[in-house]
Amino acid sequence: MAVKRIDIELFLTLYQNMPVFDVRSPGEYNHAHIPGAYSLPLFTDEERKVVGTTYKQQSREAAIKVGLDYFGTKMRKMVEEVEGITKNKKQVIVHCWRGGMRSAGVAWLLDLYGFEVYTLVGGYKVFRRHVLNTFNQSFHFRILGGYTGSGKTYVLSALQKSGEAVIDLEGLANHKGSAFGAIGMPVQPSQEMFENLLAVELNKKRNKTIWLEDESQRLGLVNIPQPMWVIMRHSVVFFLDIPFEERLKHITAEYGKLDKERMVNAIIRIKKRLGGLETKTAINYLVEDDMEKSFEVLLKYYDKQYSKGLHNRENLESFLNKIPCAAVDATKNAQRLMASLQMEKFA
Repeated sequence: MAVKRIDIELFLTLYQNMPVFDVRSPGEYNHAHIPGAYSLPLFTDEERKVVGTTYKQQSREAAIKVGLDYFGTKMRKMVEEVEGITKNKKQVIVHCWRGGMRSAGVAWLLDLYGFEVYTLVGGYKVFRRHVLNTFNQSFHFRILGGYTGSGKTYVLSALQKSGEAVIDLEGLANHKGSAFGAIGMPVQPSQEMFENLLAVELNKKRNKTIWLEDESQRLGLVNIPQPMWVIMRHSVVFFLDIPFEERLKHITAEYGKLDKERMVNAIIRIKKRLGGLETKTAINYLVEDDMEKSFEVLLKYYDKQYSKGLHNRENLESFLNKIPCAAVDATKNAQRLMASLQMEKFA
């Protein structure tokens, strides 16, 4: 068997059903990688530095010899690791940064052992180009709006269960979009990794109308790419209009369990915008375990912020649809939303 070199178009088809092995160093992989790819580093971060330095200061040949010293001791372990992941599957894809010597070396080893091996021409670099190109394409979005505490994430989940195409931006970003959005969530991905995850989701749903939550461009430490953000800001908004008291009950139940010290720190972070008196009041209520009163102060603040963001759109009235909802109930509110869509279609 010979190693087969594939371009990005064929890769995007094959990698849906074939294990992908990223042979870059752990540091490169941990920063960002192709979603779903397994880390199979040819070199550690330190070894990669040594090989790179040898290449620059001596020669290509000297660097290859140093690399072979590292590679030789790892061959059996790498084969066994791939076997453990693939089980009885014999087809694998291997890539490195630019489709150079690292992927060629590992591909040779796996091919020698009996795997059917494909390598991505251009490596991870060409995948990144594909990701960035994705954001410059046009998509049809429906935006789910509503003040804080409306349970928008749960409505999106209900829509998805009913067969609608949904992308959970907060889920991909590991952040709920407010000063409290990181509390109780896993570590956020890097900006690059967030873009990779988002591009894969967009491409899966390319020919469908996609539901997204109405977000700020920034979600904690990551940003929605500008071209996509522009499309979102010009898409139809379906606004869940839920009474303040109902939203307050929901948010108190959801956030009331969070770590109190981290909550206080989050309130202090928005002190400038919240105002000194409101900050002090919200923290005092929190310390006294009166969660509802604390969240009442915060919810009024977030309602003003959201309203400002909502209305900071050109011709808002032409694509804002308000959906009156009695309470925070994901299933019922998703049904109301779909009923409203049907009425519009036949109006």
